Amino acid sequence: MFTPDLLHHKRILITGGGTGLGKAMAHRFLELGATVYICGRREDVLEKTAAELSTSGPIHALPCDVRNLDAVEAMIDAIWKDGPLDILVNNAAGNFIARTEELSPRAFESVIGIVLLGTLHATMACGRRWLKAAHSGTVLSISATYAPVGSAYVVPSAISKAGVEALTRSLAVEWGNRGIRMNAIAPGPIPTQGAFSRLLPRPDLEALALDRNPMHRFGTVEELANLAAFLVSDGSAYINGEVIRMDGGEFLQGAGEFTTLGRALTDEDWASLKPSKPKP
Repeated sequence: MFTPDLLHHKRILITGGGTGLGKAMAHRFLELGATVYICGRREDVLEKTAAELSTSGPIHALPCDVRNLDAVEAMIDAIWKDGPLDILVNNAAGNFIARTEELSPRAFESVIGIVLLGTLHATMACGRRWLKAAHSGTVLSISATYAPVGSAYVVPSAISKAGVEALTRSLAVEWGNRGIRMNAIAPGPIPTQGAFSRLLPRPDLEALALDRNPMHRFGTVEELANLAAFLVSDGSAYINGEVIRMDGGEFLQGAGEFTTLGRALTDEDWASLKPSKPKP
């Protein structure tokens, strides 16, 4: 679908790039000629991914907790020593299904810190440098289909993703005339290792999720990576401030992706799903 040099000479940072959607995007961007930087909290995972994808192109692994503004600034400084980034992909995320009244303040802080503040930290770190140097830039953030309407049982994520979309639209207007584009993708359910099982812990819940989807299937990481490649490329240069929903039409069946699924869980299910205490 794309020419092999679509992202040639583009320097791209993907937060949460060691696994799942981030890893899939990194692979696709490399195939299309980009130089890719991936960051995340687990250095061993990043190094393994970088080694696996290195045959596809130049990739660099940078340990960083995006919740920590100083760590983000230090990482961006290190990247900028070799030249400015052209593209930032805000993909780092945390989510779990839970009854909201049972969540501790730390559980809220963990998700909001990664998803909303992490996106803000990385976006501002790149944006300020781009603006100062009059360098054009593109930001692509990963949202969720429930961001504009909310969803029961994933409230910290819904709060955070709604903020990400507000940031995307606001800065698209404020920075657009200075060469910086802001867009987002709101994917429906896409199976990825680890994350999917935390949100759909029983096989029958997967069947329920499939029944909600007009296409009766889940999306694939390859489909998301291809959409991301288009949105960060120069071929989409006039798309700014948009959130592209990619869910097979699931949202049109009814808002609140996890509301119906959560109501199908028993007390025993909820007990098994209680999140472990966040690491400091």
